[in-house]
Order: sequence, then C-alpha cells, then structure tokens
Amino acid sequence: MSTFQTALSGLKAASTDLQVMGNNIANANTVGFKQSNAQFADAYATAIAGTAPQYGQVGIGTSVQTVAQQFSQGNISATSNPLDIAINGSGFFQFNYNGATVYGRNGQFQLDKNGYIVDAAGGQLVGTPAVSGALTGGSGPLQITATSLAPKATTSATVALNLNASVTPPASGTPFNINDPTTYNYSTTSTVYDSLGTSHLLSTYYVLTSGSTSGQQWNVYYSVDGTTSSGGITSGGPLSIQFTSTGAVSGAASGTINGLTWSDGASGSTIALNFAGSTNYNAPSAVSNIVNDGYGVGQLSNLSIDPSGVIFGRYTNGQSATLGQITLTNFKAPQGLQRVGNNYYASTYQSGPPLTGSPQSGGLGSLQSSAVEESNVDLSTQLVNLIVAQQAYQANAQTIKTQNQVVQTLLTL
Repeated sequence: MSTFQTALSGLKAASTDLQVMGNNIANANTVGFKQSNAQFADAYATAIAGTAPQYGQVGIGTSVQTVAQQFSQGNISATSNPLDIAINGSGFFQFNYNGATVYGRNGQFQLDKNGYIVDAAGGQLVGTPAVSGALTGGSGPLQITATSLAPKATTSATVALNLNASVTPPASGTPFNINDPTTYNYSTTSTVYDSLGTSHLLSTYYVLTSGSTSGQQWNVYYSVDGTTSSGGITSGGPLSIQFTSTGAVSGAASGTINGLTWSDGASGSTIALNFAGSTNYNAPSAVSNIVNDGYGVGQLSNLSIDPSGVIFGRYTNGQSATLGQITLTNFKAPQGLQRVGNNYYASTYQSGPPLTGSPQSGGLGSLQSSAVEESNVDLSTQLVNLIVAQQAYQANAQTIKTQNQVVQTLLTL
C-alpha cells in the first residue's frame, strides 16, 4: 500500500505546482505582481535505532517544502499618469489600508476626494508629509492639500543688461522725465508683486552721465506703475553704475527702492535692485536677464515626482513647492512576507522587521514617475512548466493505476 501513498504524494505535489503556475499565469498582467515557484522535498522513512535498511532506502514520496516568492525586477513601462510610480530596485510602498499597515509594489495611484494619494483598493500611500514646502521628517499618509500657492511680495530683483557704449549723454541741463525719451538713453520694464499677489510694472531708466578712458558712468532712475519718486532710486539721488574700460561693472551696482505703497491695501514694499552681470559694450542696449523673487497666487496644475520620491506641486504662477516624499520599505527576508490580496503583503516573523527609508538610500531602489512595473511572470516559461507539471501529474496517476493492477493480480491467485 506504500506505493499508493507515494504516488498520492506525487499527485498532491503536482496539483500544488499546477495551482501555483495557474496563479502566476492569471496575474501575468497584474502590475507589480511577483511570481511564485513551488519547491519540493523528497521523503524517506526513518530507520529504527539508526540501523541502515537491508536493501538501502526506498523513498516514500514527495512533499511541497515551500511556495517561494520571486522578487526579481519586472519590466517598467511608461504611462500618461504622473501619479503612476514604478520602483526600480528593492523596496515596497507602504500603505495604510483600513488602519492596517501593508506593503506592495503596485504603483498605480490617484487622488481621492480628500486629497490622499491612494491605490485602486483605497490604501493610502505612506511617506513623509510636508508643511509649507518643507518635509516634516515624520511619517503618515500623503495628502495633497496645497491646491493654491500663496503670493510672495517682491523684495529683490536682479537686472542684467548691456548699456550701449556708443551713445551720447542727453542734452546738458535737461532734467530727467519719464515722459520725455530724450532725457534718458534706455529703459526697460519688469513685473513685481505686492503682498496680495497683485502685479505691478517696475520701469528702470538709464542715463549716460559721463565717459572717460577709465569707463562710463550711468545713472538709474525708476518708476513703479508710472509713478516716480523725487530723488530716484535712493534718497541721496539716482543709483550710479560705474563701468571699467573693458565694459564690466566696477564695484557694487545695487540700490534700494524704499517706501512703495499700493492702492489695493497690500503691505508697503521695499525692493533691493542689483545690476550684477551688466556690461557696457559697443552693442545695442538690451536686457539679458531679469529675475525677481516675487510671484502672484498660483493654482495647482500638476504633480511631479523625482527619483528620490519627493513630490513637487507645479503651479500656474510658474512656481513649484515640495508637497511630501514617498518612502520605501525593505525586509531582510522579503520571501517571508505574507500575501493578503489586493497586491498587498504583510510583514511576518520570517520576513523580519520593516526597514523604511528614502528611495536611493540604504540599498532601496529609485522611483520613476509616469511609469509602472509590470508583472515579472514570463508567460512562455510558465506555459512550458505547465506542460511538465501536467505530465508529472499523469505519471503519478499511472503509478497508482499500475499498483492497482498488481494488487488485482495478487487477489486472483
């Protein structure tokens, strides 16, 4: 009768193998799925009192030793959703799923009605939240709440330009007048913002005052929304820019616009101007760069995620802000994780404690936005192995049939 038991163990093992491969094939298109392999062990009867059997050991069948998960990297394919995230390397996303902490590799995310980043099952993605554009260092579900970005009043501006060295000064004794272009040699405008986010035009006017072998000197006046201040850019008179004989700025070229008030009720402003990088060449006057630190109110237009997991919000005013950071979790023995469905794993004693950190650190993989990690199931290999497992099942069934014939022969003696 032992032959029947041996063959029956083979049938059970082959059936488990077929079931594992069937599950792999069923999840060939499941994002982030990791295939499993059934691993077997032979079985032998223990010799009594340590004595060796007279004719050597005869096996009593096989058993499924374990169903081992294979965490090899799946192919990464691009998508059009910026919240689709693929892990390239080791690690798992951490989720808050109905109050339980679970892990997974499926990075198909979206925003729910409360602004949380969730997967299709409703699990909230866990990471490091940000407050006012700065990461808190804590841990919790990632929520996108900054749907608008508060304005920032302009406090400084840098204007880099070339002032034509071939021009002549305005007529001697002619006072500066923004409405009379003959009283200045060049002008340009830029946009500045008050504390309420209202934009205003800052115009700067450039007047050549003198020139010598040591370089030209220019005065700079300003006007905000068409209103001038007596005395120009500083209380002691207009700002003076001195150039060297090679056309570079000599010394500091900066000043401050004081006492700006706004009709919309915004706070008064003071703007520091800097003309570093300006030149005085024999070429048409032109602006090469204008940068200021102010901006108006902005609405969240899209999200982007860098390889280290930092989530940036892009706003309609051209600004960006840090909204959080996705963290990854790894285990010393990920094969010990327990599958709990919905593409989730739960930690166990066999997997070891979770080791959480930032992507690209501590052996953790990097993240790729607008992409997903495909299942690591190789359909061709699975289909071939399926045929082999089927043949093993049939062979074990044939063993039972043959042993039954032997028994029937004995019974007819």
